[in-house]
Amino acid sequence: MPKRFRMTRRFPVSMTEDGYRRLRSFAREAGLDEGEALSFLFENFNSVTDEEKLTHRLRLFNSELAQRKR
Repeated sequence: MPKRFRMTRRFPVSMTEDGYRRLRSFAREAGLDEGEALSFLFENFNSVTDEEKLTHRLRLFNSELAQRKR
């Protein structure tokens, strides 16, 4: 029996413009709204990410974060 889809949490999120555009694009392509798309990505995180690439991208993002906040 499939799990019932129920939104249980709402939280304020800060996103970059590029990140939000990509989320909206992904959600539209998948036929989901943004909240459903985020739920899908995080529920399936390990199967939709490449661990090596994720670690590398996270290092790059963190190294640029201070500049991006200005």
